[in-house]
Amino acid sequence: MIDLTILPTVNASLNATAFVLLIVGYMKIKQGAKSAHKRFMIAAFWVSVLFLISYVTYHTWGQERRFGGTGIIRPIYFFILITHIILAAIVPLLAIRTLYLGLKGRFDQHRKIARITFPIWIYVSVTGILVYLMLYVIFGPAD
Repeated sequence: MIDLTILPTVNASLNATAFVLLIVGYMKIKQGAKSAHKRFMIAAFWVSVLFLISYVTYHTWGQERRFGGTGIIRPIYFFILITHIILAAIVPLLAIRTLYLGLKGRFDQHRKIARITFPIWIYVSVTGILVYLMLYVIFGPAD
């Protein structure tokens, strides 16, 4: 049997990788490097696909972990978690549409939706890392 306990760390690493790729891709388009922008954003998309596969695998066959933090950090954690989950459900649809428009050369529409997609995708990547750190690194599991 495969040890699935590594998957939360893999997931956080994939979120961090997607974050870096998104930031670099954004910087590239601001520099006018369209080809590099395209490569970084496509890479961010595929890293996010790998994340989704890993995430579904872990949550299907892995052991769930309950948050062990107490006090003021508990509602903060759940606020981050809930907003992360809601926006994470939207990111694939936005990312696919944004990528499609860019690949089809419909740049006016691509830019318009990218202004929505990018900050949401960044938020989801960062909060995914925060949820991991709070759940697996900083606070112990719930008793």
